[in-house]
Amino acid sequence: MPETLDEAREQGFRTDIVSFVRRSGRLNPRQQRAWDEHAAQLVVDVPRAEARTSVDPAYVLDVAATFDREAPLVVEVGSGLGEAVVHAAEATPERDFLAVEVYTPGLAQTVLRATQRGLTNVRLLQANAAEVLTTTLPEGSVDELWVFFPDPWHKARHHKRRLVTPSLAELAARAIRPGGTWRLATDWAEYADQMLEVIGANPSFVNVHGVGAVAPRFEGRVRTSFEGKGHAAGRSITDLEFRRV
Repeated sequence: MPETLDEAREQGFRTDIVSFVRRSGRLNPRQQRAWDEHAAQLVVDVPRAEARTSVDPAYVLDVAATFDREAPLVVEVGSGLGEAVVHAAEATPERDFLAVEVYTPGLAQTVLRATQRGLTNVRLLQANAAEVLTTTLPEGSVDELWVFFPDPWHKARHHKRRLVTPSLAELAARAIRPGGTWRLATDWAEYADQMLEVIGANPSFVNVHGVGAVAPRFEGRVRTSFEGKGHAAGRSITDLEFRRV
């Protein structure tokens, strides 16, 4: 194992703090079949850098070529099992959807859902979202950015792993077009407060519903199994909506 940061970089280890922990997971037969038959079409093959979920910083996604058309782009960070992104893609076929996720079973389930519905406006990217927003996506290419129910890392010592930070807000400002939208949702009230503070402090964004205000439930966000767990545990859901200025 590397003993210093320099040695870690030289040996291909990730040296930054990320908001996820890599977990192994087996695909069930249906997921495996969908992956084998459709991943080449739906999952964007990107060159890697340091880690399995990294993206070579020299690589820039050609959005129009990826979807074979010009259309508004919605990017969901942490798409999980694909419930939200597939539902939205089916409901709004005039938009393109890019699902960013690190866990292979979640990606495979999303591929399965999309192919069952015959969708052509969904693509998937297995990568660290921060890298995708930093270099992979062209500047100002995103019409809407979705971050729904990111891991709250609720223990104080783990807050450094939270996804929504001042640095992420800077990256989001780079990727979202002027006038575009950043939508978020969480079932942890304290995390919602942090999101409001962090994004509200960034001059590139304005809270659509007023300073420090929460948004009504986004009608385009289907209730997922993850959200259902939050309701079952007695936690309320907070939606937030910011506009890129």
